Amino acid sequence: MSTRKQLKTLVEARRGVIVPGAFNALSAKVIEDLGYEAIYVTGAGVTNMWFGMPDQGFMGLHEIAEHTARIRDAVSLPLIVDADTGFGNALNVRHTVRVLERAGADCIQLEDQVAPKRCGHFSGKEVISTEEAVSKIKAAVDARHDPDFLVMARTDACATQGFEAAIERAAKFAEAGADILFVEAVTTAEEIRALPKRLGKPQLMNMVIGGRTPIFGAEELGALGYGIVLYANAALQGAVAGMQKALTVLRETRRIDEDPALVTPFAERQRLVGKPEWDALEKRYA
Repeated sequence: MSTRKQLKTLVEARRGVIVPGAFNALSAKVIEDLGYEAIYVTGAGVTNMWFGMPDQGFMGLHEIAEHTARIRDAVSLPLIVDADTGFGNALNVRHTVRVLERAGADCIQLEDQVAPKRCGHFSGKEVISTEEAVSKIKAAVDARHDPDFLVMARTDACATQGFEAAIERAAKFAEAGADILFVEAVTTAEEIRALPKRLGKPQLMNMVIGGRTPIFGAEELGALGYGIVLYANAALQGAVAGMQKALTVLRETRRIDEDPALVTPFAERQRLVGKPEWDALEKRYA
């Protein structure tokens, strides 16, 4: 079964599958190694880790396409790719879908913010008109070559227009052909519980650590009917915490030994990047 069919099956099961975010190929390999079923290529993570900048629209199509291609080469799991606003109007969205489908994405996520976009849990967001947002979803649906390539439509309207307006938008995105709906930055448990009852398409719920949305367990979200439970930047935040911890010890003690509580052992690092497989290939072609 292709990765696109795998992803479609996962989403349609509506069992609250946890999808962690990857910000580079190694983080994607860790996610796969730990037994997760799909990966989210996070725009915020790429922006934070690649540029050292906040998630405020600094990432472009070239950067996310390059990361997608590298991650596709590194892992065999389905990839959901964050394409922000599609990097322009409906015609740009068409180009974005073609580029990311070719790079190895199995699903593209598009949002309805005014460019330059902001992290969904930042203040100061604005959204484009419903009509323009719908036209971009239609362009994305029309642009895909593979009918199993999924289009996820995200709305950030909760923050500026309220919960009911966000539901109305999401319903129109579904009518335009979106396969998955993503209502971002809901702020109450009641809203989380209401969304699967109000919208018929499979949905993603974004669990932002430290963000505005209450944290629910994946089991409860699956029971409510959510297809995907997204932890876009758990790996990123864990990696930063690990770097800070190890480098603080190095600064204070002037040395670091191979302590598994502090750093990944050398042998484990080589296993994760496939050193034994490369060694075998070297012998084969010697």
